[in-house]
Amino acid sequence: MDSTESLSNSRDYLICRNCHKVLRKDKKIITSQPSRGPSAFIPEKEFGQSNDVVTLVNRLVEEYSTSGRLDNITRVMSLHPQYLESFLRTQFYMLRMEGPLPYHYRHYIAIMAAARHQCAYLINMHVDEFLNTGGSSEWLNGLEYVPQRLKNLNEINKLLAHRPWLITKEHIQKLVKTGENNWSLAELVHAVVLLAHYHALASFVFGSGINPDRGPDPPNGLHLVVKNKLCVCDFANDNSIENTSLTSNSTENADYESEIEVLMERMKKLQEEREEEEASQEEMATRFEKEKKESLLVVSGAFDDEVVSMSNASRYIEDPGFGYKDFARRGEEHLPTFRAHDYSWEDHGFSLVNRLYSDIGHLLDDKFRMVYNLTYNTMATHEDVDTTMLRRALFNYVHCMFGIRYDDYDYGEVNQLLERSLKVYIKTLTCYPERATKRMYDSYWRQFKHSEKVHVNLLLMEARMQAELLYALRAITRHLT
Repeated sequence: MDSTESLSNSRDYLICRNCHKVLRKDKKIITSQPSRGPSAFIPEKEFGQSNDVVTLVNRLVEEYSTSGRLDNITRVMSLHPQYLESFLRTQFYMLRMEGPLPYHYRHYIAIMAAARHQCAYLINMHVDEFLNTGGSSEWLNGLEYVPQRLKNLNEINKLLAHRPWLITKEHIQKLVKTGENNWSLAELVHAVVLLAHYHALASFVFGSGINPDRGPDPPNGLHLVVKNKLCVCDFANDNSIENTSLTSNSTENADYESEIEVLMERMKKLQEEREEEEASQEEMATRFEKEKKESLLVVSGAFDDEVVSMSNASRYIEDPGFGYKDFARRGEEHLPTFRAHDYSWEDHGFSLVNRLYSDIGHLLDDKFRMVYNLTYNTMATHEDVDTTMLRRALFNYVHCMFGIRYDDYDYGEVNQLLERSLKVYIKTLTCYPERATKRMYDSYWRQFKHSEKVHVNLLLMEARMQAELLYALRAITRHLT
């Protein structure tokens, strides 16, 4: 089939008949081939790892993979083996260890979560796992075929994925007090952890350009959503690895190198200013509100909020048009800032989740700490660099977009350290991951290594997951008090 035949017109947009993604009409179709490696954004040669790492990854897959094979998410994450171990151990516990929810429920909840972002890769993976754990194939026809109890999760799935600040104790009460279809608090916490995990993992899948796993077609042809994440429309949307490249001429390389020098100089200057004089609490609060408001001016992708994909993934969700709305958007009712001082993961969320769903708190905490503290003390070609300030800015900027404020953090640092193209990338990955393109991935920190950009994606993923959990767990706490 000719690539252009797979597109149908819709005013200023094209809707791909193959995968139903929306793109602008002014895009040109470029018929280059996608990468054959695990990622469409990262050259395959980047995954040539030492024997020790290969041995470790194979052991982890053997121990913790629920599918029994090395998938492309694992291959990309293996650029950071320490983190990978924590991630796989936690995910295995959620899906396969003893817990409040039946095994097939766990995979169906993963499908529901991935469907909020039309993430075909995760949907297909968990359709297979759902069937392998005894799930009914009828449920795969859509939400109208599942028990009412599961269907009742739709609202919290929708809010968690796109506007978690709207979750209240009333949502929790509705789920735990609905007669025969009620959820126990332990079951609900297990479900919430799964939903947040797979919303955030969809961000990683799209942000890292994860290619479809090679293997036989899934059984019974049930998942009509995109078999391949990459379609002809993705080439038009800059997702093919040949479209752009991190290699460039010497003049551009010199420019990119100077970007790093400027960033390192800013980090040094901020550290000196921090040691000389600490901003007042009032000034810190003002800087947070300023950054929160400015985040709404960061445009994500090239689409309007109202443009909705008609992907077959929508069978697993209700209200597919519901999406992220800027927390601080002007003209809307002002929503209070979530002060981490009043409800934090360390002091509140951790103990609640651990009490209701044994041991998951420890595993999640280990994963959050691992990604936050992970460092090789390098920045591109520079060594012996303390990147703590940069990692904290990335994590806190994600939370800022969800209205979460840390009293002890100076949000002026975000503006100093995160360039505009990086902010666009972060907002896209966090709020509209299905819109991520290779051009966005390539456009920031152009001299940095691919492994460093994967580390950025891991930080964004975990920050997003923690933000969702904080809002949900706070609502559960309020329900209990």
